[in-house]
Amino acid sequence: MSDTVDLQTPQIPPVRDDRGRLSGELIDAVRDALAARDTSRLRTLAGELHESDTGDLIEALDADERTQFIEQLGAEFDFTTLTELEETTRVQVLENLHPEDVAEGVSELESDDAVFILEDLEAPDRADILQRIPAAKRRTLAAGLDFPEKTAGRRMQTEVVAVPPFWTVGDTIDYMREEDDLPVEFYEIVVVDAAYRPMGTVGLSHLLRSKRPVAIMNIADEELHLVKATDDQEDVAREFERYNLVSAAVVDGSDRLVGVITVDDIVDVIEVEASEDIKALAGVAGDEELADDFWTITRGRFTWLSVNLGTAILASFVIGMFSEQLQKMVALAVLMPIVASQGGNAGTQAMTVTVRAIATRELGPHNVRRLILRELLVGLANGIAFSVILGVIAYAWFRVPDLGVVIGMAMMINLIAAAAGGVVIPLVLNWMRTDPAVSSTAFVTTVTDVVGFLAFLSLAAWWFGLR
Repeated sequence: MSDTVDLQTPQIPPVRDDRGRLSGELIDAVRDALAARDTSRLRTLAGELHESDTGDLIEALDADERTQFIEQLGAEFDFTTLTELEETTRVQVLENLHPEDVAEGVSELESDDAVFILEDLEAPDRADILQRIPAAKRRTLAAGLDFPEKTAGRRMQTEVVAVPPFWTVGDTIDYMREEDDLPVEFYEIVVVDAAYRPMGTVGLSHLLRSKRPVAIMNIADEELHLVKATDDQEDVAREFERYNLVSAAVVDGSDRLVGVITVDDIVDVIEVEASEDIKALAGVAGDEELADDFWTITRGRFTWLSVNLGTAILASFVIGMFSEQLQKMVALAVLMPIVASQGGNAGTQAMTVTVRAIATRELGPHNVRRLILRELLVGLANGIAFSVILGVIAYAWFRVPDLGVVIGMAMMINLIAAAAGGVVIPLVLNWMRTDPAVSSTAFVTTVTDVVGFLAFLSLAAWWFGLR
Protein backbone atom coordinates (compact mmCIF):
# COMPACT_ATOMS: atom_id res chain seq x y z
CA MET A 1 0.00 0.00 0.00
CA SER A 2 1.47 3.35 -1.00
CA ASP A 3 1.54 6.31 1.36
CA THR A 4 -0.86 9.13 0.57
CA VAL A 5 0.34 12.72 0.53
CA ASP A 6 -1.75 15.24 2.44
CA LEU A 7 -2.16 18.21 0.14
CA GLN A 8 -4.74 19.95 2.30
CA THR A 9 -4.39 23.58 3.31
CA PRO A 10 -2.52 24.00 6.63
CA GLN A 11 -4.87 24.16 9.57
CA ILE A 12 -5.74 27.61 10.94
CA PRO A 13 -4.59 27.95 14.57
CA PRO A 14 -7.09 29.01 17.26
CA VAL A 15 -7.40 32.74 17.79
CA ARG A 16 -7.48 32.63 21.61
CA ASP A 17 -6.20 30.16 24.18
CA ASP A 18 -8.24 28.87 27.13
CA ARG A 19 -7.32 31.98 29.14
CA GLY A 20 -8.59 34.37 26.50
CA ARG A 21 -5.12 35.43 25.39
CA LEU A 22 -4.10 35.64 21.75
CA SER A 23 -2.71 32.21 20.90
CA GLY A 24 1.00 31.84 20.33
CA GLU A 25 0.31 29.44 17.45
CA LEU A 26 -1.53 32.16 15.54
CA ILE A 27 1.22 34.72 16.16
CA ASP A 28 3.90 32.29 14.99
CA ALA A 29 1.87 31.32 11.91
CA VAL A 30 1.39 34.96 10.95
CA ARG A 31 5.09 35.68 11.42
CA ASP A 32 5.99 32.70 9.21
CA ALA A 33 3.59 33.93 6.51
CA LEU A 34 5.08 37.43 6.68
CA ALA A 35 8.64 36.10 6.44
CA ALA A 36 7.70 33.97 3.43
CA ARG A 37 5.64 36.80 1.93
CA ASP A 38 2.83 34.29 1.62
CA THR A 39 -0.03 36.75 1.13
CA SER A 40 -2.60 34.03 0.54
CA ARG A 41 -1.73 32.26 3.80
CA LEU A 42 -1.70 35.57 5.69
CA ARG A 43 -5.17 36.50 4.45
CA THR A 44 -6.44 33.06 5.40
CA LEU A 45 -5.04 33.49 8.90
CA ALA A 46 -6.01 37.10 9.58
CA GLY A 47 -8.36 38.31 6.87
CA GLU A 48 -11.54 37.33 8.71
CA LEU A 49 -10.48 38.21 12.25
CA HIS A 50 -12.51 40.63 14.32
CA GLU A 51 -10.82 44.04 14.52
CA SER A 52 -10.19 43.55 18.24
CA ASP A 53 -8.33 40.29 17.59
CA THR A 54 -6.44 41.88 14.70
CA GLY A 55 -5.47 44.75 16.98
CA ASP A 56 -4.02 42.36 19.57
CA LEU A 57 -2.19 40.55 16.79
CA ILE A 58 -0.61 43.79 15.55
CA GLU A 59 0.44 44.65 19.12
CA ALA A 60 2.16 41.24 19.38
CA LEU A 61 4.21 41.79 16.19
CA ASP A 62 7.47 43.70 15.95
CA ALA A 63 7.43 47.24 14.56
CA ASP A 64 8.67 46.27 11.09
CA GLU A 65 6.29 43.30 10.93
CA ARG A 66 3.27 45.51 11.62
CA THR A 67 3.76 47.53 8.45
CA GLN A 68 4.31 44.37 6.40
CA PHE A 69 1.17 42.85 7.91
CA ILE A 70 -1.05 45.76 6.89
CA GLU A 71 0.49 46.14 3.45
CA GLN A 72 0.22 42.43 2.64
CA LEU A 73 -3.40 42.27 3.78
CA GLY A 74 -4.11 45.16 1.42
CA ALA A 75 -7.82 45.76 0.83
CA GLU A 76 -8.72 43.11 3.41
CA PHE A 77 -7.25 45.20 6.23
CA ASP A 78 -10.00 47.00 8.15
CA PHE A 79 -8.72 50.38 9.34
CA THR A 80 -11.17 50.18 12.24
CA THR A 81 -8.53 47.88 13.73
CA LEU A 82 -6.36 50.92 14.44
CA THR A 83 -8.88 52.11 17.03
CA GLU A 84 -8.06 48.98 19.04
CA LEU A 85 -4.34 49.78 19.29
CA GLU A 86 -2.56 51.64 22.04
CA GLU A 87 -1.82 55.22 21.09
CA THR A 88 1.94 54.72 20.79
CA THR A 89 1.55 51.71 18.52
CA ARG A 90 -1.16 53.38 16.44
CA VAL A 91 0.99 56.46 15.78
CA GLN A 92 4.01 54.32 14.85
CA VAL A 93 1.91 52.29 12.41
CA LEU A 94 0.41 55.38 10.79
CA GLU A 95 3.82 57.01 10.41
CA ASN A 96 5.18 53.94 8.62
CA LEU A 97 2.29 53.65 6.16
CA HIS A 98 1.99 55.66 2.96
CA PRO A 99 -0.25 58.72 3.46
CA GLU A 100 -2.29 57.68 0.39
CA ASP A 101 -3.07 54.30 1.96
CA VAL A 102 -4.02 55.90 5.28
CA ALA A 103 -6.25 58.45 3.56
CA GLU A 104 -8.01 55.74 1.57
CA GLY A 105 -8.55 53.55 4.63
CA VAL A 106 -9.74 56.40 6.87
CA SER A 107 -12.15 57.66 4.21
CA GLU A 108 -14.14 54.42 4.51
CA LEU A 109 -14.62 54.73 8.27
CA GLU A 110 -17.37 56.43 10.21
CA SER A 111 -16.37 59.87 11.39
CA ASP A 112 -15.87 59.01 15.08
CA ASP A 113 -13.41 56.22 14.27
CA ALA A 114 -11.60 58.35 11.67
CA VAL A 115 -11.18 61.25 14.10
CA PHE A 116 -9.98 58.88 16.82
CA ILE A 117 -7.29 57.52 14.50
CA LEU A 118 -6.08 60.90 13.25
CA GLU A 119 -6.19 62.95 16.45
CA ASP A 120 -2.88 61.71 17.90
CA LEU A 121 -0.80 62.44 14.80
CA GLU A 122 1.43 65.48 14.56
CA ALA A 123 -0.34 68.40 12.89
CA PRO A 124 1.72 68.29 9.64
CA ASP A 125 1.17 64.53 9.22
CA ARG A 126 -2.54 64.90 9.94
CA ALA A 127 -2.88 67.75 7.46
CA ASP A 128 -1.07 65.72 4.79
CA ILE A 129 -3.53 62.84 5.19
CA LEU A 130 -6.58 65.10 5.30
CA GLN A 131 -5.58 66.73 2.00
CA ARG A 132 -5.79 63.32 0.33
CA ILE A 133 -9.34 62.64 1.59
CA PRO A 134 -12.38 63.67 -0.51
CA ALA A 135 -13.56 67.21 0.26
CA ALA A 136 -16.88 66.37 1.93
CA LYS A 137 -15.34 63.79 4.24
CA ARG A 138 -12.37 66.09 4.90
CA ARG A 139 -14.62 68.91 6.11
CA THR A 140 -16.43 66.53 8.45
CA LEU A 141 -13.21 65.18 9.96
CA ALA A 142 -11.65 68.64 10.25
CA ALA A 143 -14.72 69.85 12.14
CA GLY A 144 -14.45 66.96 14.58
CA LEU A 145 -10.74 67.53 15.10
CA ASP A 146 -11.41 71.19 15.90
CA PHE A 147 -13.15 70.23 19.14
CA PRO A 148 -10.97 69.98 22.27
CA GLU A 149 -9.54 66.60 23.21
CA LYS A 150 -11.66 64.37 25.44
CA THR A 151 -14.91 66.08 24.53
CA ALA A 152 -18.11 64.73 23.05
CA GLY A 153 -17.27 66.44 19.76
CA ARG A 154 -14.22 64.21 19.38
CA ARG A 155 -16.13 61.03 20.23
CA MET A 156 -19.34 61.63 18.24
CA GLN A 157 -20.13 60.37 14.77
CA THR A 158 -21.58 62.95 12.41
CA GLU A 159 -23.50 60.32 10.44
CA VAL A 160 -26.96 60.48 11.99
CA VAL A 161 -30.51 59.72 10.86
CA ALA A 162 -32.55 62.91 11.27
CA VAL A 163 -36.10 63.43 9.95
CA PRO A 164 -38.64 66.30 10.07
CA PRO A 165 -41.61 66.13 12.49
CA PHE A 166 -44.25 66.03 9.73
CA TRP A 167 -43.02 62.73 8.30
CA THR A 168 -44.86 59.51 9.00
CA VAL A 169 -43.46 56.19 10.12
CA GLY A 170 -43.79 54.97 6.53
CA ASP A 171 -41.88 58.00 5.18
CA THR A 172 -39.08 57.33 7.66
CA ILE A 173 -38.82 53.63 6.84
CA ASP A 174 -38.81 54.32 3.09
CA TYR A 175 -36.11 56.96 3.56
CA MET A 176 -33.87 54.55 5.46
CA ARG A 177 -34.34 51.86 2.80
CA GLU A 178 -33.50 54.17 -0.08
CA GLU A 179 -30.81 56.43 1.38
CA ASP A 180 -27.26 55.14 0.91
CA ASP A 181 -25.45 57.63 3.15
CA LEU A 182 -26.57 56.32 6.55
CA PRO A 183 -24.56 55.15 9.54
CA VAL A 184 -23.53 51.51 9.51
CA GLU A 185 -25.14 51.04 12.93
CA PHE A 186 -27.63 53.27 14.74
CA TYR A 187 -30.23 52.84 17.46
CA GLU A 188 -32.38 55.95 17.36
CA ILE A 189 -33.78 58.43 14.87
CA VAL A 190 -33.63 62.11 15.77
CA VAL A 191 -36.62 64.30 14.93
CA VAL A 192 -35.45 67.84 14.13
CA ASP A 193 -37.17 71.14 13.37
CA ALA A 194 -36.45 73.45 10.43
CA ALA A 195 -33.38 74.86 12.22
CA TYR A 196 -32.05 71.33 12.76
CA ARG A 197 -32.66 71.45 16.49
CA PRO A 198 -33.64 68.11 18.08
CA MET A 199 -37.29 67.81 19.08
CA GLY A 200 -37.33 64.14 20.11
CA THR A 201 -35.96 60.70 19.41
CA VAL A 202 -37.51 57.46 18.20
CA GLY A 203 -35.98 54.09 19.01
CA LEU A 204 -35.85 51.64 16.13
CA SER A 205 -37.84 49.07 18.10
CA HIS A 206 -40.62 51.63 18.64
CA LEU A 207 -40.53 52.64 14.99
CA LEU A 208 -40.89 49.09 13.69
CA ARG A 209 -43.84 48.37 15.99
CA SER A 210 -45.79 51.42 14.75
CA LYS A 211 -48.17 51.66 11.79
CA ARG A 212 -46.96 53.37 8.64
CA PRO A 213 -49.52 56.24 8.66
CA VAL A 214 -48.62 57.34 12.21
CA ALA A 215 -46.85 60.74 12.41
CA ILE A 216 -43.28 60.26 13.56
CA MET A 217 -43.65 63.00 16.16
CA ASN A 218 -46.52 61.11 17.79
CA ILE A 219 -44.21 58.28 18.79
CA ALA A 220 -41.15 60.41 19.55
CA ASP A 221 -39.73 60.60 23.06
CA GLU A 222 -39.56 64.32 23.80
CA GLU A 223 -37.52 63.80 27.00
CA LEU A 224 -34.21 64.59 25.36
CA HIS A 225 -30.81 63.94 26.90
CA LEU A 226 -28.79 66.30 24.74
CA VAL A 227 -25.02 66.46 24.89
CA LYS A 228 -23.03 69.58 24.08
CA ALA A 229 -20.18 68.97 21.67
CA THR A 230 -17.84 70.69 24.14
CA ASP A 231 -18.90 68.55 27.13
CA ASP A 232 -16.15 66.51 28.77
CA GLN A 233 -16.32 62.87 27.69
CA GLU A 234 -16.25 61.68 31.31
CA ASP A 235 -19.33 63.80 32.10
CA VAL A 236 -21.08 62.34 29.05
CA ALA A 237 -20.24 58.81 30.22
CA ARG A 238 -21.78 59.66 33.58
CA GLU A 239 -25.01 60.74 31.83
CA PHE A 240 -25.16 57.46 29.94
CA GLU A 241 -24.70 55.53 33.18
CA ARG A 242 -27.21 57.62 35.11
CA TYR A 243 -30.02 57.45 32.53
CA ASN A 244 -29.21 54.08 30.90
CA LEU A 245 -28.75 55.68 27.49
CA VAL A 246 -27.91 53.81 24.32
CA SER A 247 -27.22 56.93 22.27
CA ALA A 248 -27.52 60.67 22.69
CA ALA A 249 -27.80 63.54 20.23
CA VAL A 250 -24.88 65.98 20.21
CA VAL A 251 -25.60 69.68 19.63
CA ASP A 252 -23.48 72.78 19.07
CA GLY A 253 -23.63 76.08 20.91
CA SER A 254 -26.86 76.99 19.07
CA ASP A 255 -28.49 73.65 19.99
CA ARG A 256 -28.32 72.43 16.38
CA LEU A 257 -27.76 68.73 15.81
CA VAL A 258 -24.17 67.99 14.82
CA GLY A 259 -23.88 64.28 15.56
CA VAL A 260 -24.63 61.42 17.88
CA ILE A 261 -22.60 59.60 20.50
CA THR A 262 -23.33 55.93 21.10
CA VAL A 263 -22.81 53.50 23.92
CA ASP A 264 -19.94 51.67 22.19
CA ASP A 265 -17.95 54.91 22.27
CA ILE A 266 -18.90 55.44 25.91
CA VAL A 267 -17.60 51.99 26.86
CA ASP A 268 -14.22 53.00 25.45
CA VAL A 269 -14.36 56.30 27.36
CA ILE A 270 -15.13 54.51 30.64
CA GLU A 271 -12.24 52.12 30.13
CA VAL A 272 -9.80 54.93 29.32
CA GLU A 273 -10.87 57.13 32.23
CA ALA A 274 -10.79 54.23 34.70
CA SER A 275 -7.32 53.21 33.52
CA GLU A 276 -6.06 56.77 33.89
CA ASP A 277 -7.40 57.03 37.44
CA ILE A 278 -5.87 53.69 38.46
CA LYS A 279 -2.49 54.74 37.08
CA ALA A 280 -2.73 58.19 38.63
CA LEU A 281 -3.31 56.72 42.10
CA ALA A 282 0.06 55.00 41.74
CA GLY A 283 1.80 58.14 40.49
CA VAL A 284 1.92 56.90 36.89
CA ALA A 285 1.02 59.12 33.94
CA GLY A 286 -2.48 58.34 32.71
CA ASP A 287 -1.32 57.97 29.11
CA GLU A 288 1.48 55.51 29.90
CA GLU A 289 1.16 52.38 27.77
CA LEU A 290 2.89 49.01 27.44
CA ALA A 291 4.19 50.03 24.03
CA ASP A 292 6.00 53.14 25.36
CA ASP A 293 9.79 53.07 25.31
CA PHE A 294 11.75 53.11 28.56
CA TRP A 295 12.82 56.77 28.21
CA THR A 296 9.23 58.03 27.86
CA ILE A 297 8.17 56.01 30.90
CA THR A 298 11.20 57.17 32.89
CA ARG A 299 10.41 60.84 32.28
CA GLY A 300 6.74 60.31 33.08
CA ARG A 301 7.43 58.68 36.44
CA PHE A 302 10.29 60.94 37.52
CA THR A 303 8.10 63.81 38.73
CA TRP A 304 6.15 61.90 41.35
CA LEU A 305 9.17 59.87 42.39
CA SER A 306 10.84 63.22 43.11
CA VAL A 307 7.88 64.26 45.24
CA ASN A 308 8.02 60.94 47.08
CA LEU A 309 11.72 61.46 47.68
CA GLY A 310 10.94 64.77 49.35
CA THR A 311 8.31 63.21 51.59
CA ALA A 312 10.67 60.36 52.49
CA ILE A 313 13.34 62.86 53.49
CA LEU A 314 10.81 64.62 55.69
CA ALA A 315 9.92 61.33 57.40
CA SER A 316 13.61 60.54 57.85
CA PHE A 317 14.12 63.97 59.41
CA VAL A 318 11.46 63.13 61.99
CA ILE A 319 13.25 59.86 62.77
CA GLY A 320 16.54 61.71 63.09
CA MET A 321 15.07 63.87 65.85
CA PHE A 322 14.92 60.74 68.01
CA SER A 323 18.27 59.17 67.12
CA GLU A 324 19.40 59.13 70.77
CA GLN A 325 16.28 57.27 71.89
CA LEU A 326 16.61 54.76 69.05
CA GLN A 327 20.16 53.98 70.11
CA LYS A 328 19.03 53.29 73.66
CA MET A 329 16.13 51.02 72.71
CA VAL A 330 16.56 48.94 69.55
CA ALA A 331 12.96 47.70 69.85
CA LEU A 332 11.74 51.14 68.79
CA ALA A 333 13.54 50.85 65.45
CA VAL A 334 12.17 47.34 64.94
CA LEU A 335 8.53 48.26 65.62
CA MET A 336 8.47 51.75 64.11
CA PRO A 337 7.88 50.70 60.45
CA ILE A 338 4.79 48.70 61.50
CA VAL A 339 2.99 51.82 62.69
CA ALA A 340 3.79 53.76 59.51
CA SER A 341 2.92 50.83 57.24
CA GLN A 342 -0.49 50.23 58.83
CA GLY A 343 -1.24 53.94 58.64
CA GLY A 344 -0.24 54.03 54.98
CA ASN A 345 -2.58 51.16 54.11
CA ALA A 346 -5.47 52.67 56.05
CA GLY A 347 -4.90 56.05 54.41
CA THR A 348 -4.86 54.46 50.96
CA GLN A 349 -8.17 52.74 51.66
CA ALA A 350 -9.89 55.97 52.72
CA MET A 351 -8.28 57.90 49.86
CA THR A 352 -9.40 55.36 47.24
CA VAL A 353 -13.01 55.51 48.41
CA THR A 354 -12.94 59.32 48.43
CA VAL A 355 -11.28 59.72 45.03
CA ARG A 356 -13.78 57.33 43.47
CA ALA A 357 -16.71 59.18 45.04
CA ILE A 358 -15.35 62.47 43.67
CA ALA A 359 -14.81 60.97 40.20
CA THR A 360 -18.31 59.50 40.03
CA ARG A 361 -19.91 62.73 41.30
CA GLU A 362 -21.40 60.83 44.25
CA LEU A 363 -19.73 63.10 46.81
CA GLY A 364 -21.22 66.54 47.39
CA PRO A 365 -21.98 69.06 50.14
CA HIS A 366 -24.92 66.94 51.29
CA ASN A 367 -22.85 63.90 52.25
CA VAL A 368 -19.23 65.03 52.67
CA ARG A 369 -19.62 65.50 56.42
CA ARG A 370 -21.08 62.01 56.75
CA LEU A 371 -18.14 60.53 54.80
CA ILE A 372 -15.57 62.28 56.99
CA LEU A 373 -17.29 61.18 60.19
CA ARG A 374 -17.65 57.61 58.95
CA GLU A 375 -13.99 57.29 57.99
CA LEU A 376 -12.88 58.78 61.32
CA LEU A 377 -15.01 56.22 63.16
CA VAL A 378 -13.57 53.44 60.99
CA GLY A 379 -10.07 54.70 61.78
CA LEU A 380 -10.86 54.80 65.50
CA ALA A 381 -12.38 51.29 65.51
CA ASN A 382 -9.49 49.78 63.57
CA GLY A 383 -7.05 51.77 65.68
CA ILE A 384 -8.43 50.26 68.89
CA ALA A 385 -8.43 46.74 67.44
CA PHE A 386 -4.91 46.86 66.03
CA SER A 387 -3.50 48.67 69.05
CA VAL A 388 -4.55 45.71 71.18
CA ILE A 389 -3.21 43.18 68.68
CA LEU A 390 0.11 44.95 68.19
CA GLY A 391 0.46 45.68 71.89
CA VAL A 392 0.22 41.96 72.66
CA ILE A 393 2.70 41.14 69.89
CA ALA A 394 5.17 43.76 71.14
CA TYR A 395 5.00 42.45 74.69
CA ALA A 396 5.41 38.84 73.58
CA TRP A 397 8.31 39.81 71.34
CA PHE A 398 10.36 42.07 73.65
CA ARG A 399 8.90 41.30 77.09
CA VAL A 400 8.52 45.03 77.84
CA PRO A 401 4.92 45.67 79.01
CA ASP A 402 5.10 49.44 78.59
CA LEU A 403 6.28 49.06 74.99
CA GLY A 404 2.97 47.41 74.07
CA VAL A 405 1.07 50.36 75.56
CA VAL A 406 3.14 52.90 73.63
CA ILE A 407 2.90 51.23 70.26
CA GLY A 408 -0.83 50.62 70.77
CA MET A 409 -1.44 54.33 71.44
CA ALA A 410 0.69 55.29 68.42
CA MET A 411 -1.18 52.87 66.20
CA MET A 412 -4.53 54.36 67.23
CA ILE A 413 -3.34 57.92 66.58
CA ASN A 414 -1.90 57.08 63.18
CA LEU A 415 -4.96 55.18 61.92
CA ILE A 416 -7.20 58.10 62.87
CA ALA A 417 -4.80 60.52 61.15
CA ALA A 418 -4.70 58.23 58.11
CA ALA A 419 -8.48 58.21 57.87
CA ALA A 420 -8.63 61.99 58.15
CA GLY A 421 -5.87 62.50 55.59
CA GLY A 422 -7.35 59.96 53.18
CA VAL A 423 -10.59 61.94 53.04
CA VAL A 424 -9.56 65.55 53.56
CA ILE A 425 -6.55 65.64 51.23
CA PRO A 426 -8.48 64.54 48.08
CA LEU A 427 -11.29 66.96 48.99
CA VAL A 428 -8.88 69.87 49.34
CA LEU A 429 -7.08 69.00 46.10
CA ASN A 430 -10.41 68.75 44.29
CA TRP A 431 -11.46 72.13 45.73
CA MET A 432 -8.17 73.55 44.39
CA ARG A 433 -9.11 72.09 40.96
CA THR A 434 -6.21 69.65 41.05
CA ASP A 435 -6.87 66.04 40.08
CA PRO A 436 -6.99 64.19 43.43
CA ALA A 437 -6.23 60.87 41.74
CA VAL A 438 -2.85 62.21 40.63
CA SER A 439 -1.76 64.11 43.74
CA SER A 440 -3.32 62.46 46.78
CA THR A 441 -1.03 59.45 47.21
CA ALA A 442 2.15 61.39 47.93
CA PHE A 443 0.49 63.67 50.48
CA VAL A 444 -1.41 60.89 52.25
CA THR A 445 1.79 58.85 52.50
CA THR A 446 3.57 61.85 54.00
CA VAL A 447 0.87 62.28 56.64
CA THR A 448 0.88 58.61 57.68
CA ASP A 449 4.69 58.33 57.75
CA VAL A 450 5.29 61.57 59.64
CA VAL A 451 2.42 61.11 62.09
CA GLY A 452 3.28 57.44 62.62
CA PHE A 453 6.95 58.04 63.35
CA LEU A 454 6.33 61.18 65.38
CA ALA A 455 3.54 59.65 67.46
CA PHE A 456 5.42 56.45 68.24
CA LEU A 457 8.81 57.97 68.99
CA SER A 458 7.55 60.97 70.95
CA LEU A 459 5.23 58.78 73.03
CA ALA A 460 8.11 56.39 73.69
CA ALA A 461 10.41 59.24 74.70
CA TRP A 462 7.79 60.64 77.04
CA TRP A 463 6.62 57.32 78.45
CA PHE A 464 10.03 55.90 79.18
CA GLY A 465 11.47 59.20 80.29
CA LEU A 466 14.30 58.97 77.77
CA ARG A 467 14.28 62.65 76.90
